[in-house]
Amino acid sequence: MFVDEAIIWVKAGDGGHGCVSFRRERCIPKGGPDGGDGGNGGDVYFEAVDHLDTLIDFAGRHHWRAGNGKPGEGSNRHGADGQDLTIRVPAGTLIYDKDLDMLLKDLSEPGMKVRICQGGRGGKGNKAFATPKYQTPRFAQQGKPGQERSLRLELKLIADVGLVGMPNAGKSTLISRCSAARPKIANYPFTTLNPVLGIVELTEDRRFVMADIPGLIEGAHQGAGLGHEFLRHIERTRILVHVLDVLPTDGSDPLNNYDTINRELSLYSQALADKPQVVALNKMDLDPDGVVASSLISRLKERNSALPYCISAVTGKGLRELNEILWKQVRGTME
Repeated sequence: MFVDEAIIWVKAGDGGHGCVSFRRERCIPKGGPDGGDGGNGGDVYFEAVDHLDTLIDFAGRHHWRAGNGKPGEGSNRHGADGQDLTIRVPAGTLIYDKDLDMLLKDLSEPGMKVRICQGGRGGKGNKAFATPKYQTPRFAQQGKPGQERSLRLELKLIADVGLVGMPNAGKSTLISRCSAARPKIANYPFTTLNPVLGIVELTEDRRFVMADIPGLIEGAHQGAGLGHEFLRHIERTRILVHVLDVLPTDGSDPLNNYDTINRELSLYSQALADKPQVVALNKMDLDPDGVVASSLISRLKERNSALPYCISAVTGKGLRELNEILWKQVRGTME
């Protein structure tokens, strides 16, 4: 199950209470105070890791607590500190304070770690309050409560290349041919209900991550179809591949479909619309003479669009050349 949003409550550990105690030993009738301090409460951390790609761990668990500090004891024994809680999330997770609607941290890279809630400080034992004038304090300090927060977690997948296009344009077939990803493929729209990640490996040292985003439709930026739910996942991609069906089964105009997708990207985020975009004319196996593709390329040139690449995800035609171009552009954005 793919889960990319979650609401949880986290609480750091409370500090342990200080101890009120006096030394009582044979031949030492007035040993004085010896109450130890309480331990500090554990902190709550979030850490981004690269082996997770969903927030499913939070679907059935909404309360997360760090360990409380132990109380102090006599004979100057201090309580143990509470155990820290480290919550591991996928790289690309945004952590929001739900009540303030404020972004606390964007864990955009594996290995990033942030403390979200600080544990309460342990209370001082009565020995800490002894003075030359007041040598027998009969009180101790209470431990401080740990911080607590309601959080909203939002996942934005991290990929080098994002596939966009109308439903049934062939994006799932394309990623399945270019990588080991195995999305659902069928001859009807919206077969992909969740984003799919795949690693495209050209050689041992040349690889990039490709993301198949569920098909967009007109009005996606306002919530139509599945687009609004998953548009944020392509905000982190370096390059967009616009997969264009040269012969749509619904009889629509490929150029109008091209304009629709770009308009939705622009309405959702101008930064998203400004990303480098490669146009891939898919299903060339249905246009063996290239008549439809030639006409479409000419119309795209009139709009000063980038030169499209003709491919067939079913037969594999043109995929090697497309991946080489994508690798060069990905490497260019990294340098």
